[in-house]
Parts: sequence; structure tokens; C-alpha cells
Amino acid sequence: MTDLGLWMRQIQAIHDPSESYFVDVKPILQLIDEIFYQTLTHQDTDGLLIGDTGKYAGTAQDLTTLDDMLQGLCYPIQKIYSELSCQCSGGGDLNASMKELLKTLKCYTWETKVVLTLAAFAVYNGEFRLMAQLRIKNPSVKYVAILKQLSVKCQLKAIDKIIESIIKVTKCFVEYVEMIQSNCISGDTPPLSDIIPLAVYLVLRGTLACAFHISVLTQRSRDEYIASTKEPGELPSHAYENKDDIPWELTDLADLLDKCHPRVEEKRHEEYYKNLKCLFQGPHQDQDLDNVKYLRALISRKADTQPLEIGTSKSRFYLKELRERQVLLLISDLSLSNEEIVILDRIYKERQNSAEVKYEIVWLPVVDATTWDEAKRFRFEDLKSKMPWYAVHDPLIIEPPVIQFIRNDWHFDKKMIIVSLDPQGRVSSLNAIHMLWVWGNQAFPFTDEKEQVLWNTESWRLQLVADGIDPTILDWIEKGKYICLYGGDDLEWIRKFTESAKAAARLAGMSLELLYVGRSTATREQIRNVNKVIETENLSLFWPDYTSNWFFWSRMDSMRCSKAKHHMTVENDEILKEVMTLLSYDGSDQGWAMVWRGSNETARANGQLTLHTLDEFEAWKDEAAESGFVPILSDELKRLTKPQHCTSLIIPAFSPDIPDRVACPECGREMEKFIIFRCCHD
Repeated sequence: MTDLGLWMRQIQAIHDPSESYFVDVKPILQLIDEIFYQTLTHQDTDGLLIGDTGKYAGTAQDLTTLDDMLQGLCYPIQKIYSELSCQCSGGGDLNASMKELLKTLKCYTWETKVVLTLAAFAVYNGEFRLMAQLRIKNPSVKYVAILKQLSVKCQLKAIDKIIESIIKVTKCFVEYVEMIQSNCISGDTPPLSDIIPLAVYLVLRGTLACAFHISVLTQRSRDEYIASTKEPGELPSHAYENKDDIPWELTDLADLLDKCHPRVEEKRHEEYYKNLKCLFQGPHQDQDLDNVKYLRALISRKADTQPLEIGTSKSRFYLKELRERQVLLLISDLSLSNEEIVILDRIYKERQNSAEVKYEIVWLPVVDATTWDEAKRFRFEDLKSKMPWYAVHDPLIIEPPVIQFIRNDWHFDKKMIIVSLDPQGRVSSLNAIHMLWVWGNQAFPFTDEKEQVLWNTESWRLQLVADGIDPTILDWIEKGKYICLYGGDDLEWIRKFTESAKAAARLAGMSLELLYVGRSTATREQIRNVNKVIETENLSLFWPDYTSNWFFWSRMDSMRCSKAKHHMTVENDEILKEVMTLLSYDGSDQGWAMVWRGSNETARANGQLTLHTLDEFEAWKDEAAESGFVPILSDELKRLTKPQHCTSLIIPAFSPDIPDRVACPECGREMEKFIIFRCCHD
């Protein structure tokens, strides 16, 4: 039978799909690939065969699993091996051998047919190569071979070339069948419908031809081999009866599959994304109590890799290190600030002070692989080196569907979030960063329920405002001192306000601590310049490190976001009203002040009103002496407040917690919404 069309029809006719056995061929194909890789031939200086080194990356566990799988396939592989041997010893009747192979494999799926045939040939070829290597280890045999000019380099190269082509065709074919099974492409119409019988024909016939080629090399006489080839290194003439019968070259097959890849990748992307949604948003089954399953879906689906690294130590780890641990997923892009790392590092290390607080942090950097370059790599490595917690060792291992899921379903958009996973892998909070900023480790185990409990027991007090920033403030509270926090970046106002506040304190005979807390929109350089003036002119106390200023305002915004998440408004929540008032002072182009005594007595107002009220202290000092400085100051501020005002509230546009409407903290009316574009760099 010389007509390719007849062969392809016969291949389809012999196939019995009603009883097809399914086999996971990928691990078998990987092992076959390794066998052939290790037997690729080279020559030593004497012109004799030597072997190459291996590249197999599988684990001992992988080999054990594969061994168990092959136990059930040993019979068909052995039968195919016997057919290869028989056709070679019987003179090489390829047509008869082809029919026997097709009958042996009729109940297997298409991809299994070609992989099992290739597996049997791998054994056949491997035995020949091993025997060749064993023989040359005997020096006398080696020297005799040199004298008799028995080098088979050219012939082996010819075989290797055909083997490489067969392996490529097999890999392409397995991938093609996988595309059909996953509904990525349809294999029912030409030219795709012709690939299946053609690939089976190419692999089976090429395998039989190479097996015969090898059998000739093992015979005592080389006459038959030499007679069957036109030139050294050429495939025997009967490898294919008519090469013109094969219009599909390997490149044609590969090109056809390449055209399908965009759709295949899109389909795989969709399936991966859908699986992530089901995994994290669907109900957890009782047996699904292993958080590693969920982490693997996000980070690396390969169990034998070490995708994690401790940044400060460069040590690599498997995901199983996090089994049954509370895990906080730190999700950000490469704009993660040094202040965010410093504060998180402080909280992370403080967890060691409590035996009950046990959790791990894993950084998942979200990057665009299409714009990845050395500058971004350097930035990534620099950020990672500052982290004493886990991070993925390479951000490019996070697959696009995961990034899509993080953006669409976990609402990440530039601003850092921390997703809290319980020891079973369930999401306990879509963003625990606000809990961490406000309460630190007191919020463990970082669930939305814990956050609500903490708010239910909280009130507007100075400890809430300044907790975790400056322990000196807590000491002032204990001593019953008057404490004034003030902010803004208008140096002229700062000079006048601090002078007036000190004068009022002297007249009232009270101990007043003035502390400058900066402005949320000020850069590091701007804060440094204001601090320098305050220090030079001895105006008040200040935080010398920018991180404390940054954390003060970040905590205020976290309080706003946390309250908004639990559907609180300024109309029904006193804490949120005070937070929004403070943020609105900060967003306006003027200073502000907030005076406390103890933990709960407080008065606050914008800069001009506070300055004017303190300048008029002589008018109400007697009342303050009788009823208390802070309560009377609060009354005076309210009395002097005018209905005319202009209040602003600045919220980052990429924040996922932007409210639909905001009530003005001054008058209660709904605020107008504007868009501000801002770029500030030190």
C-alpha cells in the first residue's frame, strides 16, 4: 500500500473509539523525551560513541507515580516492542508491521497510540545505545573498532535526525488533541481533520523505519546497511515507500498548530480564571481543608518547585511551608513605598510577642510581563531584599489569569491590599490592611467579623488617633497633660499658631505639648523643610522621621475605609465623622489643630478659627479655669464657626473604597465631586 490517502483511511477504520482507554500521556512523553535526550550521540576524539548528560527535572516522587502508571501499560508497550523487533529480524516489512501496530493499539485514544509506540521504541533504541556505550568501556574493543573503522557516527546522526522529527510531531499532536478536548479548536473540518491519521502515520512508520535502521547497525555485517543507503548518514530507502506521498512536513503541522495558539491561550486563560472564581468564591467542601491547594492556584501550580523566597535571607521555600498557616497575601505593584514596608515590618515582628498571634505574609507583586525589563527587575529585587517575610522569587511566575482575578475579584488597582486567608485557604478579609494599620496584631486573625468587633468597642480617643506611632503621646496621656496635634504646611500660620497656643497655655497655667503631624499630601522634602524651620525656631515638637507622618495620615484613611466597608456614615457614626473632619481639614489649603486632655476630652477646628479663638483667650480664660480649658475651647470654636466655609476631602482615585457620596463634616450637606491630577516627587 503506497497511497497515503488509503493509509489514512485504514488508520481511521481500525480505530475503535467505543472502547478507547484514556491515558495521561504527558508524564510518559516527558520520560520518553528524557530517554532520547540522554541517548543523543556524539563522538569522542577516537570517533566512537559517547552519551550526553541528562536534563530530567522530575523528583523521585514523580518517578514513583509514573512507575505505577506504567504498570498497567507494560503489556501494550512490550507487544509493540516485540513487533519492532520482529519486523526488523524478518526483513523489515513495514506495511505488515504497521497493520499489526494499528490492531494492537485500536482501543487506545489517538494520542495514546503514538505515545505508546514511541515509548516502545525508546526502550528499543535505549537498549542499543546502552550496549554501544558498554562496549567502548573495554579498551581492547575500542582499539579494535578504531582499526576496523567501525565508527557509526554518520548513520547514528541520520537516525537521531529522524527521531527528533518524530518527537516533535508527537508533541505537536498531543498538544493538538488537548486543544480539541478542551474545545479550543474543532477537529471536524479539513485541514485540521487530516492531522490525526497523518500524525499516527508519521510516528508509526517513522518509528518502524528507525527500528529497522538500528537493527542493521547491530548485525555483524554492514553490507546490508551499506546497500540500503545511497550515501553515508542517509535514511534507508524504504523508510517511506514514496516520500512524495507525504505532503505535510513537520513545519506545516507546527505552523497549523501555531495559528491555533492564540485561541488556545485565550481558552486556557478563561478556564483558569473561571476555576479561580470557583475555588475562592464557591463553597468549601469538608475535604478541602488544605490551604496549599489555594496558594498553588495563585502562585505556582507545580508542586516540585520552590516559588517562595525570604527577601532578607534569600532562602527558597516550597508552598507546603505555609500549610495550615494564617496567610496574609500582600498584593502590590512595584510602586510599594519604603514607608509601607517599614510599618508592615514593625507589625510583622511584633507578632512574636504573642503566642496566639501566628501568621505569615507572602508578597505577590503584580507586574506586566510585556513591559518587564532590567530596571523593573532591579526594583523588584530591591523591594524584596527589605522584606523579612515570604515573596515569590520571580513575579513572572504569577500567571495572567491570576492577575485578572486579583484585579477584578479582589479589586486591586495600584494601591496595596492585603488579602487574609485562613488556615484552610478561605478568604477571611479581602483587604486586611486597614485592620493592620489601625490595630496592628490586635486585629488577628484579620477577619471582617473581628474588624467589626473592634469597632463596636472603640470610641474617638487619642489612643485611637496615635496608637502605634509615638509612645510619648501615651505617656503624656498618663500624666494628664494637655496635648495639641496640629498640621498643614503654611509656615506663617504655624509660627502664629504655636506662639498663640503657648501664650494661652501660660495664661491658663497648664502644661501643653505641641506636636506637628504634617500633611497627607506633602512630600518627604516638604515635611523635612517644615520640620527644619520648627526645630530652628523652637516652635514645637515634630516627628523627625517622615514614616511617622506618613503612618499618621495612612491610619486616618484606613479608619475611613474600614468604616465605609461596614456601611458607616458621618450621620450615624461619631468616629467616622471625626475622621472625615480631620481629613477635610488636611485637604483644605490651611492649617488645623486638635487639642486633647487625657484620652477623650477634645476640641478641634481649622487653622484660622483656632488661631482667632486662642488670640481671644483673655475673653474666656475665667470660664476655662472654672469648667476646663478643652470643653470651653470646644464651645468657643463652635460659637465662632461661620456657615460660610470651603471644605475639601482628598481621596486617591485608585482607592477601592471611594464612597458614592460624602456628607460635609462641617454642615452635613453632600459634597461635590471633583477630579484632581497630581504629581509630587522629592
